[in-house]
Amino acid sequence: MRGLYGRLMPGSSSSPHVSRRAALALGLGAAASVTLPGQRAVAATPTVGGERLGRSGVQVASGAPRLPRLAAKAWLVADQDSGDVLASYDAHRALPPASTLKMLFADTVLPKFGRASVHKVTAADLAGIPYGSSLVGVQAGTSYTVEQLWQGVFLRSGNDAVHVLAGMNGGVGETVRQMQARANDLQANDTHVVSPDGFDHKGQVSSAYDLTLFARAGLKNEDFRGYCATKTADFPAGGRKTFQIQNTDRLLTGQGVAAYQGLIGVKNGYTSHAGNTFTGAATRGGRTLLVTVMHPRSGYEAVYEETAALLDWGFAAAGKADPVGTLVTPLSEQPKGAAAAKPRAGAAGAGGAPAAAAVTMSRTDDWAFGGSAAVAVLAGGGLLALRRRGREQPSGRRRRQD
Repeated sequence: MRGLYGRLMPGSSSSPHVSRRAALALGLGAAASVTLPGQRAVAATPTVGGERLGRSGVQVASGAPRLPRLAAKAWLVADQDSGDVLASYDAHRALPPASTLKMLFADTVLPKFGRASVHKVTAADLAGIPYGSSLVGVQAGTSYTVEQLWQGVFLRSGNDAVHVLAGMNGGVGETVRQMQARANDLQANDTHVVSPDGFDHKGQVSSAYDLTLFARAGLKNEDFRGYCATKTADFPAGGRKTFQIQNTDRLLTGQGVAAYQGLIGVKNGYTSHAGNTFTGAATRGGRTLLVTVMHPRSGYEAVYEETAALLDWGFAAAGKADPVGTLVTPLSEQPKGAAAAKPRAGAAGAGGAPAAAAVTMSRTDDWAFGGSAAVAVLAGGGLLALRRRGREQPSGRRRRQD
């Protein structure tokens, strides 16, 4: 093949390099999309929750109250009942979730065991807990009720309690498989589950949008709602002894920050690599709002302060801010035959392309043009655009978790 298109092909004798300006000119006047060598055209996946949630930056309706100043890498405010997303910032950005991933663990495993059931912990139950994990103090040889184990998960974010419950559920590997399947059912397509405990395992990511889906689904369960609202509990210490554990959710307990009026949970998280994450839910005047804040730039209290500020904004914006998206219904709860975004198994990227007419190009070899990682062709205008895709990839292992 010769001509301008021929010069795009690797190994072409006409010209091995084409300027960016020439590349952009390829699509001018074209009436149809172009498929480049070694690639196949794939229809763009619509952004889960709505096109605006796939955009970067702040998304909020014009005329809404002024948002507070925030430093988080991603956040989202939504109505629990209607599912309306009132505002967001990089809602589908994939980031390490820390212990907020335990919401998905609870949503997956909690319904399987009666709270009064008793389990005697073995050494095998506690094997494989990552170094630096947050622990509640589960001991091999001691018997615990399922309720006590879940209190250890929700109040102290105990990875030891998580691993015991995962063992009861068929093991860590089986639990991870079930969690990923549940995430797919919820259409939480930014989430890739590696371990049930939220520790900083390589490739384990979620997003503000997905974490909010987990909270919304979990709060429909009465036990889930009760555990995340519990401030203190007595935990077995062996024999007939107990010790008191306190919830690490500071907006609930008021430790270090002012307790938030009407707060009903849900889950906080911290690791030295991921920083702080938090999903909170509060009710005022018959309205329940969900807020997720991921990775404020500095300050241990910032995640709580920014969550409280967004809750205040959300209650003030009720009835004044048109939604910018929606929390989607789980696939399993949709009417049979209803159209829905196809779930992706363990997707770790951000939300889909915002333009429904766009066609993305899927590479089938290692060829790259002009230093770009992807090429998109807009069929309507015929414009060949180059863009570089970045993916947030966790690296290293965390040595501290709360």
